[in-house]
Amino acid sequence: MATLNKLQKAFSLFDAANEKDPNKETYQGKTYAKEVLYAKRMTDKLNAFSPNASEALQLTARCQHICRWEIARDSYEMNRTGYLKWRQDLKKHHAIKATNILKEIDYDTEIIEQVAFLLEKKQLKKNQETQTLEDVICLVFLEFYFEPFATKYTEEKLIDILQKTWRKMSNKGHEAALKLPLSDSSLQLVTKALSQ
Repeated sequence: MATLNKLQKAFSLFDAANEKDPNKETYQGKTYAKEVLYAKRMTDKLNAFSPNASEALQLTARCQHICRWEIARDSYEMNRTGYLKWRQDLKKHHAIKATNILKEIDYDTEIIEQVAFLLEKKQLKKNQETQTLEDVICLVFLEFYFEPFATKYTEEKLIDILQKTWRKMSNKGHEAALKLPLSDSSLQLVTKALSQ
């Protein structure tokens, strides 16, 4: 099987797993399983941000949230400790799910291990591919999820979240973020967060 065919096969299997997401989202008149739409947005953003991304990075972007709903946030304590534990467990969960699918279609061990490494966000700020993945995650969040997210929190909390998001990103990520088609209200919050 040619690499491109294998990549497409992996995408299809990741999307099939995510089709089971009970959460739905409507975008441009079409309803999607929430994590399928997220996965497609990740692929599109990676292609725009880093068109020469490695196969491992392309795979990781597509399965970044694979079967995320299977580990519910409210099954952990609703505090910072609970949140961090949930995030850590999710990373491992995504890595296991992705590994099983990639083994099923005979991907090389090296690529499988690289995808698991990236899914666990290892060596952020040190590893170029981990950093590119984090930039893409932040760009997708800012473009598609920040606006609805912003209605649930105070301005102070949103500024804190934006500052934390910004700190995770590279200079290239910052440049791309400032070119996103944000609403006036979101852009004002970003400007305020960056000026503090």
